[in-house]
Amino acid sequence: MPARFVGNKWSLLLLRSMVVGARSYSDLLTAPERISTNILSERLRRLEEAGLITQVHRRQGSHRGAYALTKRGAGLIPALQEIARWGETHRHDRWPAPDLYAARAEVFWNDSDAPSG
Repeated sequence: MPARFVGNKWSLLLLRSMVVGARSYSDLLTAPERISTNILSERLRRLEEAGLITQVHRRQGSHRGAYALTKRGAGLIPALQEIARWGETHRHDRWPAPDLYAARAEVFWNDSDAPSG
């Protein structure tokens, strides 16, 4: 299963955005990469089905809400941190990794709503 996400541009970008503070559907929609609404909804659904994120707040009558990494999703943070470090070393013209990427994975998941594993 992890290879499906590592090879998927939008899933990785959404996880990255969540690590640096994006939580709501609208936050994720305004990422610099400009994801379309249909792709965003589909990727969020897939990430949730995979147990990597959980929806923590849902607006009345809407599929949109706020999302958080699960413990399982936060487990990917060290891999994302390594990819970011590689990018800083080899691709200086790209998005710089924020200082937050140096934090431990445990600070990112929503333990109260997260499925284990």
